Amino acid sequence: MSAAYPSGTAAAEGLACCHVCYKLASADLHECPLCGSSLHVRKPDSIQRTVALLITASLLYIPANILPIMTTTQLGNPLDSTIIGGVVLLIHHESYPIAAVIFIASVMVPLSKLIAISWLCWSVSRRHGASHQQRTRLYRAAELVGKWSMTDVFVVAILVALIHLGGLLRITPGAAAVAFGGVVIVTMLAAESFDPRLIWDELGDEDQDG
Repeated sequence: MSAAYPSGTAAAEGLACCHVCYKLASADLHECPLCGSSLHVRKPDSIQRTVALLITASLLYIPANILPIMTTTQLGNPLDSTIIGGVVLLIHHESYPIAAVIFIASVMVPLSKLIAISWLCWSVSRRHGASHQQRTRLYRAAELVGKWSMTDVFVVAILVALIHLGGLLRITPGAAAVAFGGVVIVTMLAAESFDPRLIWDELGDEDQDG
């Protein structure tokens, strides 16, 4: 078992790290001797679970962009806006900072995260890609930006609360806000289910080939 892992690592020594209390214990144990949690050398079915979550997030991303993210009622006339439409509307009202935040958080961040994690899964399964350090940095970046992906949902919520200009302009959230919230949650779960240690396990295979 240890020959499949890079030399000098805990896995190569037959040890596993508990995902709850981080105690090192023998990989032959099924439960952590300290907290009783299930003990695994690597996250079980990490790639399969991550790919399944990515597919789910991709499916949710479609209605999140097609359905209206908000409805603007101006002088009694409702106007449905998609994410891009909402950005254009905010630019029309000269709300450039809010428009930029929504565009980056709603379009660029989720799409970039989906592409990044998908590429990491592909590179690990194919044993091919950029250097181990570059892929690790990419994973850390994808994990970091995921924590800020709900920014635009909060912006829409703030707009709903603040923009009541004497009854002349009113903004209400649309169905896409729910779908986009699902995209954010599922992509965060995908990042958590991916085990970045799989990137470095390739070094063990290279040692075996050598």
